Amino acid sequence: MSESTQPPAAWSRPGGAWGSGTVTAPGVPPLVPPPAPPEPPVADGPQRRRRQMLIFGGVAGAILVVGLVVLLIVGLSSEGLPFGGKAAAPADLRPPLAQMCPAPTVAPSAEPTGRPSAAPPAAAGARTTDPEAGISYKKYAAPWVPWDTTWRAGTLRVPYRVGQHFVTEQYIGGTYHASILSAAVPAADNDAVIADLKCVGRQVAADVRAEYYPQPNTVEPLRDEMTTLGGRPAWVSEFRLHFKAAGLTATDELSAVAVIDVGKPTAAVLYVSIPGTHKQFDYVIDEVLQSVRPI
Repeated sequence: MSESTQPPAAWSRPGGAWGSGTVTAPGVPPLVPPPAPPEPPVADGPQRRRRQMLIFGGVAGAILVVGLVVLLIVGLSSEGLPFGGKAAAPADLRPPLAQMCPAPTVAPSAEPTGRPSAAPPAAAGARTTDPEAGISYKKYAAPWVPWDTTWRAGTLRVPYRVGQHFVTEQYIGGTYHASILSAAVPAADNDAVIADLKCVGRQVAADVRAEYYPQPNTVEPLRDEMTTLGGRPAWVSEFRLHFKAAGLTATDELSAVAVIDVGKPTAAVLYVSIPGTHKQFDYVIDEVLQSVRPI
């Protein structure tokens, strides 16, 4: 470079001051911005309405799908599988004996399978009549007196409302009785008039042993058979129970339970009990069973 060379005019300011400035290349035109894109054409009326209808249809379809999903979730959570599961079985509202002893598919034979009862005597003399149970039977003089209350006994809640009794002793547990009591129990389904007498009779007899007497006790079976009472099919269970209770003199009792088909959805129950302290009345059991007649 020559020593006599001066700085270019572009780097000088008026008045001899030095500084920087814009340098423009000679002969190069300035940059021009690109033109703006053209605006999209505005849709006319029919096209705009078609687009709106498509949008509304899509929204409605989405709402419908969401609703169906919600219904399906609710159905699965409350009812289980709607197409593969089973509905819960309805509650069994039948009486306890009808549940435990379904009616037989054929009517039971009126012929006894065990020891037959004697033919019933003519309906003479004093009678105890139980219209609800549908039977009548022999009525006894003193010391027997009419039963004047309702005793719902045992787990089966057999409602004894009619009969006779007398107090055999007083003890710390209350009073002890000899009894001849009758009741009606629902033993068939709905309007059916056929009951499984064997099943019903054994269920009632088991309830008597478990609920009517001191526990524990032992049983001495004497009779458990199909027979006829007053010309009607019946199941008779007769047994002697042995037991002990504080303050109670009686340690055994002769008892009988008869369940009689009286041609109604209810069966008649006849319960007879003679404490061991009054064995002179044991004959009453067979006598009152033989005196039964339907009414």
